[in-house]
Amino acid sequence: FFLHLNNKMSEVEETLKRIAGHQGVVGTIVVNKEGIAIKSTFADHAATVMYSSLISQLAAKARSVVRDIDPQDDLTFLRIRSKKHEIMIAPDKEYILIVIQNPSESS
Repeated sequence: FFLHLNNKMSEVEETLKRIAGHQGVVGTIVVNKEGIAIKSTFADHAATVMYSSLISQLAAKARSVVRDIDPQDDLTFLRIRSKKHEIMIAPDKEYILIVIQNPSESS
């Protein structure tokens, strides 16, 4: 069990490193189903808490809208673009992956 868990954790670490290496990525956050950040590349703790809380609420609302439209469907990805940032949200059953990037720097 622990070996399997360690392999999964190293896969997650490698994936986060790969994502963080993309041009324009400002930071990544992994949030649990309670909206609490369990992994973040942001140095600013306040930014991590803010993104975690607000984005997890938004993802829950977006998932609810998708299911209201079609109960057989589910939210798999959400992308928000503002003047300053692009936020990509990949919700799962237990976790949400949040990637914030600067769209002017991405290719």
